[in-house]
Amino acid sequence: MDALEEKKGENIIILEIQQLAIFADYFVICSGTSNRMLDALADAAKDIVKANYHLTGRVEGNAHEGWILVDFSNVILHLFSPDRRDYYRLEELWSEGKTLLHLQ
Repeated sequence: MDALEEKKGENIIILEIQQLAIFADYFVICSGTSNRMLDALADAAKDIVKANYHLTGRVEGNAHEGWILVDFSNVILHLFSPDRRDYYRLEELWSEGKTLLHLQ
């Protein structure tokens, strides 16, 4: 979380979904305002998780498409451009999940 804040990630949400899905326990959703920022957010998250937990995140998507997903096993990080986040509206789709943190 700190890595996303340090890289100026916006509208950060942590959703607990373990009662709703078998593939993960948490979603972390964050917006970045440019392709460069989305890449920096993904790199920072991968670096901090690898250093602290010895986990390598699997990456899907890319900044040019406006959505990067980093799978850390029980935590899935979704990094969106603002328009892609509005389009996919994961917060609505997973609204039955418990919001643990919401940072504007």
